[in-house]
Amino acid sequence: MIYVGTSGYSYKDWVGAWYPPGTEARDMLGLYAQHFQTVEVNYTYYRQPSARTVAGIVQKLPASFRLFVKANAETTHQRNRAAAAPFKEGVGPAREAGVLAGVLAQFPYSFKNEPASHDYLKALAEDFAGYNPVVEFRNRGWSKMSTLERLRDLGLGFCCVDEPEGLNLMPPAAEATTDTAYVRFHSRNRAKWYEGGGKERYNYLYSREELAEWTPKVKKLDDEAQAVYVFFNNCHAGHAAVNAEQFRDMLGDIGLLVN
Repeated sequence: MIYVGTSGYSYKDWVGAWYPPGTEARDMLGLYAQHFQTVEVNYTYYRQPSARTVAGIVQKLPASFRLFVKANAETTHQRNRAAAAPFKEGVGPAREAGVLAGVLAQFPYSFKNEPASHDYLKALAEDFAGYNPVVEFRNRGWSKMSTLERLRDLGLGFCCVDEPEGLNLMPPAAEATTDTAYVRFHSRNRAKWYEGGGKERYNYLYSREELAEWTPKVKKLDDEAQAVYVFFNNCHAGHAAVNAEQFRDMLGDIGLLVN
């Protein structure tokens, strides 16, 4: 099964660009769920989820919908293991409803392939056991077969990425280390990746030709894993939703089963 969606859904600049003009924030998730069957919840990176808020999200979703929730920055950037417990409590309603597909741990570029990081990955696997954790690396130093082997041993998923070349970021490898394969499309805008503190990083619309590079890769992942999640993080002006719909249609055109 392949699920295609976006990283987040509540963006003011999507109104008129993808959401109908005049759409209110409270109506966005319901409209989103009419087009997609999965979303990557990312506000949880900035603040811990509350059970009340997550329960409200779940109430707006069909039972077949699937959520991946981004781990809080305290977990990935400050490496604070104490942040796991309140996070898991907050996403409890989604887990109880059967819509929680997993947790994405997006580590920063500064998280390097070194012994201390290996120890923390082991701790992460322990802290999020049973929550289907997936790990995203930014630093190219993790682009090794030994990384995939370590993730498999720990029961951690590997996040495949599409991002600019030439900045020592992770390459666009298509690998799965658990039954869940995961892909994130960020941007290929190398010139703006670090511009303005990264604010313009995700202001990018993929071309059909660029997306086509990933159709055989996703087919490979579909052959290897039970579920494939593909999320577009190029969130400016509705680009993510446009590209997600386009990519989903392309997968359908080549006969791949999509949500």
